[in-house]
Amino acid sequence: MAVWSWQPRNENAEEMIVVCLKGGLGNQMFQYAAARRLAHQHSTELKIDLSFLESCQSGFTHRSYELCHFSISAAIASPREVAEITGRGNTWRETMLVRFRHATGLATLYRNIYREPHFHFDPTVLGLPDNIYLTGYWQSERYFKDIEETIRNEFTVRHPLTGKNQELAAMIQSTNSVALHVRRGDFVSDPLTMETHGFCEPHYYQRCVGEIVARVAEPNFIVFSDDPVWTRANIHIPFPLTVIDHNLPDKGVEDLRLMSLCKHNIISNSSFSWWGAWLNANKGKIVLSPAEWLKDKRHDTADIIPDGWLKI
Repeated sequence: MAVWSWQPRNENAEEMIVVCLKGGLGNQMFQYAAARRLAHQHSTELKIDLSFLESCQSGFTHRSYELCHFSISAAIASPREVAEITGRGNTWRETMLVRFRHATGLATLYRNIYREPHFHFDPTVLGLPDNIYLTGYWQSERYFKDIEETIRNEFTVRHPLTGKNQELAAMIQSTNSVALHVRRGDFVSDPLTMETHGFCEPHYYQRCVGEIVARVAEPNFIVFSDDPVWTRANIHIPFPLTVIDHNLPDKGVEDLRLMSLCKHNIISNSSFSWWGAWLNANKGKIVLSPAEWLKDKRHDTADIIPDGWLKI
């Protein structure tokens, strides 16, 4: 059964791809990358819908727009542009029809809205027409692998390294540095999120450290976490180790940049550390990832880990 259908818009409307952003920095990067590839294919403009991030985000961990730190080329979509491409709210009748179709599950696409049908790679996205509104998470490099250099260039941080981050970057680049990311936050504090995602236990990191030590001479571990107190108490590594704890939550892009500068990466089941590893330009990098990405086995996660990364 087809999961989308297309209807032409007002002939005077501007051609564009619009992507809905939701979640933290890593999720926003996946959403942007998938939409950038579709816009590139059609040589059309990409615009970003911030309406979800600017809402109360009921039922979700509250997040803010963070792609502004990167050299991206997309503009912010206006409410009028979002309404034009989606058909939402143009009339009372259309609004009620959208609500009915969503409530009854009659379609994954209304007007030009394409909704992610499942967690694993959806090849339909690669062949979607122009004038599409994308909403989903799109967590696979297969959505944008063929424009990899464009994505890497656009995910270059706009501002230069300064202060302590500049000092750390110099140390990272002069040693056999290994970024190690510990993700906790709502993965452990929110029962529903915990049931879906789970989190990486200390024994996972112990196995990863053993794998790195067997492959890398004089490793220097650079540890990133949203819970540095727990990390210091539970992650024990008998090698040089630096815990990064000075970048505030609104400076997550600085941690991401430092992760990408490391020679190798040990990631958690987190899109944030996934991008830190993916943006790592070291051709000989070793990336270790958890074999179980989600605790909820109903989701197929086979497409999230790129070829060449090792599942531990």
